[in-house]
Amino acid sequence: MPHYNVLFLCTGNSARSILAEAIMNRKGAPNFTAFSAGSHPSGTVRPEALRQLQMAGLSTDGLRSKSWDEFAVPGAPQMHFVFTVCDNAARESCPLWPGQPMTAHWGVPDPAVIMGTPAEIARAYREAFTILERRISLMLALPLASLDSLAIKRELDKIGGTGVAE
Repeated sequence: MPHYNVLFLCTGNSARSILAEAIMNRKGAPNFTAFSAGSHPSGTVRPEALRQLQMAGLSTDGLRSKSWDEFAVPGAPQMHFVFTVCDNAARESCPLWPGQPMTAHWGVPDPAVIMGTPAEIARAYREAFTILERRISLMLALPLASLDSLAIKRELDKIGGTGVAE
């Protein structure tokens, strides 16, 4: 199977895109390498996101909030897939990615905006994690090598919530 690079984008790159990066790097290894970035990175990863990853047994090594500019320069890894996981990033003008990767919007409610008890906040992160894990699992089940790009795009859009029940 070929190797694919995947970029998960969000505005702040502090929670949802970080969760997706860690999930894909675990579940997709060795055929997928995931990265995450933000259009306006917060500069820090939310501690609740790191806690959720640790509770799921996923590595948090090397996770950091960074700009999508890092992946739009010569010498950056060539992306095969680019997913926006929040509504703000989906509406922004994304950089032109070398190689014209497959793109899709996988909007996930932002757990970072939840105000409430620690249990309510933890539940929001757990729910975001579960949605992303399910979508990534569905993507990994696709026979990518045998599908044409239009079929892959349709399936990725379905996984993002336009045709597959959560």
